[in-house]
Amino acid sequence: MAHIAMVSIPAHGHVNPSLDVVHTLVARGHRVTYANAASFGDVIARTGAELKPYRSTLPSTDKMWPEDPIEQLTLFLDDAVAMLPQLRAAYADDRPDLFLYDIAGAPARLLGEQWDIPAVQLSPTFVAWDGYEQEMAPVVDAIRADPRGADYYRRFAGWLAANGSSTTDSVAFQGRPPRCLALVPRALQPHADRVDPAVYSFVGPALGDRRDQGGWTRPATADKVLLVSLGSANTRHPDFYRRCITAFGTLPGWHTVLQIGRHVDAAELGTLPARVEAHNWIPQLAVLQQADAFLTHAGMGGSSEGLYCGTPMIAAPQATDQFANADQLAALGVARIVDPATVTPDELRRALLHLTSDTTVTTRCAAIQRQVREQGSAAHAADLIEAELAEAVMR
Repeated sequence: MAHIAMVSIPAHGHVNPSLDVVHTLVARGHRVTYANAASFGDVIARTGAELKPYRSTLPSTDKMWPEDPIEQLTLFLDDAVAMLPQLRAAYADDRPDLFLYDIAGAPARLLGEQWDIPAVQLSPTFVAWDGYEQEMAPVVDAIRADPRGADYYRRFAGWLAANGSSTTDSVAFQGRPPRCLALVPRALQPHADRVDPAVYSFVGPALGDRRDQGGWTRPATADKVLLVSLGSANTRHPDFYRRCITAFGTLPGWHTVLQIGRHVDAAELGTLPARVEAHNWIPQLAVLQQADAFLTHAGMGGSSEGLYCGTPMIAAPQATDQFANADQLAALGVARIVDPATVTPDELRRALLHLTSDTTVTTRCAAIQRQVREQGSAAHAADLIEAELAEAVMR
C-alpha cells in the first residue's frame, strides 16, 4: 500500500470536497497523511488520515477576509510561501509516493517536481477549458494594471522561479496542472465540452459514507421538507432567516430546516413556528436526501449535493463563484435565482411553490441526478488515484 499525502488549507470549502476521497483511500489500506492547520485536526482524523500540521497565515474567520480580489490573491500567495518550507520539513524524512493537493496547496506541486514525486490536483471548483486563458485575459489584465496586482504576479513568478518550477506563469501553474480530478459535477462546469479529458477527470461530488456526521429524521407530520442553508462561511444573516420563516413557516404541509451558522443565535429569530427548526449546524447531506427543495447560497459544495440528490433549488448567491453556479443551475432547469439582500417573503414563497409544482423541473432534476451519480463518486476518484500510483511505479 502507498503513502499518499494530501495538502490543503484550513477552509471548509477546500477541505470538505476531498474528505470522502481521503476516507476511501484509507479504507483501501493506504497510509494517508494530510497537511493542514491543527484547527482541522478533528475533521481530518475522522477520515482515518494522519495530520501533518503546518501554521497557516490565512485569516481564521470569514470576518477577517478582505473583499478586494487582489488582497485575497495576495493572502493565498503569502500562505503558499509560508507553507512550502513547513511542508518540506514535514515530509523530508517521510516522503510520500504521491501528492494530492487542493488548488490552494501549490507547494505540493513544487515539492513533487523537486523530489520527482507525482502530484495530482484535486479541484473543488471549475477547471480550465480550451480558450480559458484568452477569455480570462481581461480580468488578469485589469489586475496587472493595478500596482498591487502587478506586484502579486511578479512575486508569484519569482517564487516559482526560485523553487525551480516547470513554469513561472502563475495562472498556468494553478490552472494547468499535469493531472487533475475535478471534485464537481460536469454539469456545473463552464464549457465542459472544451475541457481536456486527458488531464481533467470529473469525479464529483465525491461522496461516501457520512454516517459519522450524524443523521436527521424527517418529521412524520411533514408532507414536504425545505432545507435552507447559506453554507459554512458567510452565514451572519438573521434578517434573511426571518424572511424565510415568514415565507415558509406557515406554508401548509411544509417543514423547514434552517441552518443558521455559528454567528447567529436562534434567539435572534424570535419564536419559531412549529414547522420550522433552526440549527447552527446540520448534517446537510442527510437532510438533503430527504428534502423536497433546497434554498442554497449556490456554493460549489451545496450546488453539487443538490444535483446529487435531485433536489430543486432556490439559489441565493452572495459572492465569488456562487453567481456563476446559480446561473448554471438555472440554465440546467433545476433552480430559480433570488437576491438574498432584497428578496421578500412573498417572492420566496412563490419561488418555492413554482419549483415544486413544475413537472419539467422534476424531470430535469431526475435526469441530472442520474448523470451526476454515474460520473462521480469517492470510489471512482480513488480508482483514478490508484491508477496514477501504478503509472508512477511503471515509470
